[in-house]
Amino acid sequence: MNSKIKSGIELAGIYAIFAFMAVIIIYPILWAIGISLNSGTSLYSSTIIPENWSLVHYKWLFTDPKSNYLLWYKNSMIVSGLSALISVGITSLVAYAFSRYKFVGRKTGLYTFLILQMFPVIMAMVALYILLNLVGLLNTLTGLILIYVGGQIPFNAWLVKGYLDTIPRELDEAGRMDGAGHLTVFVKIILPLAKPILGVVALFNFMGPLFDFILPSIILRSPEKYTLAVGLFNFVNDKFSNNFTRFSAGALLIAIPVSLVYLYSQRSLISGLTGGGTKG
Repeated sequence: MNSKIKSGIELAGIYAIFAFMAVIIIYPILWAIGISLNSGTSLYSSTIIPENWSLVHYKWLFTDPKSNYLLWYKNSMIVSGLSALISVGITSLVAYAFSRYKFVGRKTGLYTFLILQMFPVIMAMVALYILLNLVGLLNTLTGLILIYVGGQIPFNAWLVKGYLDTIPRELDEAGRMDGAGHLTVFVKIILPLAKPILGVVALFNFMGPLFDFILPSIILRSPEKYTLAVGLFNFVNDKFSNNFTRFSAGALLIAIPVSLVYLYSQRSLISGLTGGGTKG
């Protein structure tokens, strides 16, 4: 077979796969948008985008006294933002210590982090539930944040350490020759160079709690403490089984901003992930 024809067939096959995947990804999104614009409460419509579309459900989320959407949105931002911020701070310090210093238990600590990654936080949920109840943090955003931060450190430490290993140690030595201490080297030399991987950690640790349902549903009991995932679930449970349209509207309002941030920072995310893969 002619090489040009063969290359054309391969290229057409690649485009066909991309087109198929695009349909699988885009179609549910368009359907969710159409449901959110449906003026009624029906889950089904004759067209993806209703002919008589309306923003009534979006208006209800922000203006109706019975809607706690803004409160849930604020709770989600608090939990996700603080989880990402605290995780980045702790992870960067832990990863810097394992990357730059030799100390007793270093290898054991790294292997412990590796093993802990194999067990999801949900496996220890009973113990965590009892612990939070004993210390009075059950049904609080603080308790939820602590669980997220603790569960994120093992994976993040490995990820950031791999990236820090690629930063030449000569930069540390040059800083110390100029009179910089350990903290100064970390803050003024290492952190600026580690921005790509820290951005990856921050974004992943922000998105995880934002879309998580299982942990908040176990820990949070009061409606005023709900995060968005738990709050929106009330629109489609047995009591509010006809509010799929409001559920779609609320879900889109949180998914679209996060997607835009992800697309905007895609180049930095790729550089951060690939940079840490060159040396372990």
